Amino acid sequence: MADSATTIPPRPTCGLRDAPLSAWAGFAAVVFSGLYVASDVIEALQGGFSDPQLVLTFIAEAAIPFVVVGLYLVQRPKIGVLGSCSAAAYAYSYVFFTGTVVYAIVQSTVDYAALIKGLGTWMTIHGVVMVVSGIGFAVAVIRARVLPAWTGLMLIVGVLAVAVSQTAPEGVQVVAAAIRAAAFAGMGLALLLQCGRQGAPSRGARGFRSPGTARRGQTSSGPPLSPRERRGLRQ
Repeated sequence: MADSATTIPPRPTCGLRDAPLSAWAGFAAVVFSGLYVASDVIEALQGGFSDPQLVLTFIAEAAIPFVVVGLYLVQRPKIGVLGSCSAAAYAYSYVFFTGTVVYAIVQSTVDYAALIKGLGTWMTIHGVVMVVSGIGFAVAVIRARVLPAWTGLMLIVGVLAVAVSQTAPEGVQVVAAAIRAAAFAGMGLALLLQCGRQGAPSRGARGFRSPGTARRGQTSSGPPLSPRERRGLRQ
C-alpha cells in the first residue's frame, strides 16, 4: 500500500559548522570592519580625536573580539589549536585597545600620538600581541581552507603594515588599517556567500511526495522512481 503521508523536504542549511552563527559572524565582520575604517578616516580628516569619532571607534573595537571568536568558531575543527590560541590572543589585545578609547575620552586625549605617549609601554606590548596573534590566526585560516586563502594573506600584510606605520603620516596609517579590515571583511563576505549558495535548494532535489504521485511512482518535482522503488511502495 502506498504511503499517503506527505514527506517534507529537509530544510536547507549553510553547509558550515553552524549556519546561523556563520551568517551572524559574516555580517558582523563586514559591518564592524567598515565602521573601524570609517572611524580612522574621520580621525585623519579632522586631524585628531573627537568625542563622536572616539565613540564610533569604541563601537568598532569593542566588537572585534566577538568577530574574531565568531570567525574561529565557524572554522572548527579545521582551524586547529593555532587558530584557537591566536583568536583568543587577538581578542584579548582588542579588549585592551577598547579600554584605551575609554582612556582617551576620559583624559580628553587630542590624538593618537598623545595616546601612545600617555600609555607608552602598554601600547607596545599589546601591539606585539596583536601582530603575532594576527599572523597566527591568518596562517590557521589558510591551513583550514574553510575561508579563502587570500583573506589570510591579506591579514598578514595588514597587521604588519599597521605595526610598521605607527610613526607614518595619517594617510599611510589609514591605508594600513584598511588592509587589515579588508581581510576580516573578506572573511565575513565569504561566509555570507557560502551560506547564500549552499542554503538555496538544488534544482535536482526531489520534492515532497503526495498520495497521488506516490501511487504513480513519481514525485511532484523529481524524476520517476525506479522499478525497485515502485515495488517498495506497493508493499
